[in-house]
Amino acid sequence: GSRSTGVRGAAGLKKLDQAVSAAHTFFVANPQHLQMREDIEKYRRMSGVKSDNFRDLEATPHWEAYESGVQHYDADQYPQAVARLEESLTEALSALEECRALCEGPWEDEDEEEEMQPGLYEAVAGTHYIQVLKCRQQCVLEIATKPGRISATEDFIPSHLDLLQFAYDQVGNQALAAECAASYLLFYPTDEPMLEKMKQYRTQLGEDTDVTARESIQHYVQRSLMEKKLIYYAVEHLGGTFNDPDLWTPDEVIPENLKEKHSLLMPICTCFSTGPLPFEGIAVTMDSRRMNGTQRVVFDRVLTESECKDLLRLTKVRPGSCRRSYGYRARRSPHTPHERFEGLTVLKAVQLAQNGDVDWRDAKLLLQASEKSRKIIESYFTPGKKLHFSFTHLVFPVFWRVSSVPATWEQEGRMDLSHPVHADNCLLDPEGQECWREPPAYVYRDYSGILYLNDDFQGGGLFFTEMDTVTVTAEVHPKCGRLVAFSSGKENPHGVWAVSRGRRCAIALWYTHSQEHAEQVKNRAGETDSSTSKLDRIPPKEWPTSRRQKPGSDRTQHPKELRARDEL
Repeated sequence: GSRSTGVRGAAGLKKLDQAVSAAHTFFVANPQHLQMREDIEKYRRMSGVKSDNFRDLEATPHWEAYESGVQHYDADQYPQAVARLEESLTEALSALEECRALCEGPWEDEDEEEEMQPGLYEAVAGTHYIQVLKCRQQCVLEIATKPGRISATEDFIPSHLDLLQFAYDQVGNQALAAECAASYLLFYPTDEPMLEKMKQYRTQLGEDTDVTARESIQHYVQRSLMEKKLIYYAVEHLGGTFNDPDLWTPDEVIPENLKEKHSLLMPICTCFSTGPLPFEGIAVTMDSRRMNGTQRVVFDRVLTESECKDLLRLTKVRPGSCRRSYGYRARRSPHTPHERFEGLTVLKAVQLAQNGDVDWRDAKLLLQASEKSRKIIESYFTPGKKLHFSFTHLVFPVFWRVSSVPATWEQEGRMDLSHPVHADNCLLDPEGQECWREPPAYVYRDYSGILYLNDDFQGGGLFFTEMDTVTVTAEVHPKCGRLVAFSSGKENPHGVWAVSRGRRCAIALWYTHSQEHAEQVKNRAGETDSSTSKLDRIPPKEWPTSRRQKPGSDRTQHPKELRARDEL
């Protein structure tokens, strides 16, 4: 009797294992499926279910190895990280070759005439060859896109080398660390931190030691650059377009008359016109066309790494004293039981600076970053039409202690959304395929933006959907200095994936064309033009190493209608 019970129990566990694997496989390919998301969470809470049961039965080898390698890397398990990341890089390059091979074949042209005109064969052959090259170039996006995701992981191949360089350094293998650094510099030859590491390796290994990049990476970069040159030459002289998939493409490869188009990535077909950007060095990484929507865009290099670090200091201010003094209140997220959000407006930052809780320069930088973002969004979306601040909020989530789980920055396996799908100025009705622009929605908001300050966390990406709130159309991965902006209406439903490790810190920005609502919000929230003069009057001071002066005791809170929603 006991033996038969054990057999039935084993059979039951086997079926449970199969069910978990099947559910996980479906969810990986359909991450927007909310019912399956809930089922996965239930499985995680069941006794007898282990982390190994969550297998992707359709996982590609390089992605499986990559995610395993990154997990070991984040856990400071560098020997295991090296092994898995090397495996991932090898498999990724192999998958790239398979994809490139599929680009070759006969060219089918529905408009081709039965009898070829003189010289037409050569023209068709040339056009076909360029199409093959473009297809090959796009293969890097194919292998860099995780199954079930819309957007590719940026710098997928270079990121392997960056991680491997550090991991090899940590295990004491400076020779291979130097090799990975040299390989990475083929993509970004002016990267200062990596150049500094190369100097250190040469000193450690000896100046006479020959440090060269990997042959496989040299071949990859040289071949890619050759193809890019041919494609750009064809686009310049024969017309057409080319969406370069790589961020590392050198400027000298792009013809002068195509550089502006390349940097701005202007949409081919769109219902609105965009204006020039008011600052140099800012790149439009994705426009509406590439994000499969309308009036949405991603800018990079809005802030420098140094500016991001300075602003992040504002997120480390003592929250207790801030809450007591300025209504700097941690709010429990209505969307997930795991997080609460702390935030800081420009006025609060000024008040904290005046009382010695934060550096006045950091408070001023918050204002400058917000104003810079406003000018960029205004120039791009509404050139000639004034955009006013509706609300600005430096927001950073912290996690609640959940049952017996320790309150750390790690919550592996979280499947909930940090912010469910919504629109910013109307009430979304997925079933009716409508969005009602009426209170309690912030109906006066016209444009929204998020300026990211960091990327040292897992999850937390922004995604856009169709009106049904489940069909994902685009994803944006946070990084320092990245600004995502979009119109606030029903054309841009969006949500945010949960953060499973670390903290996502960003400046949330909302804008309005309404002068009336701009004045109302500015006067009550303190985000007036006089903020600049307030900041300029705060003298720099030597901050004591001991406990800083506590601010006063008055309490100020925003009126209910001015509260920033949890809608990054």
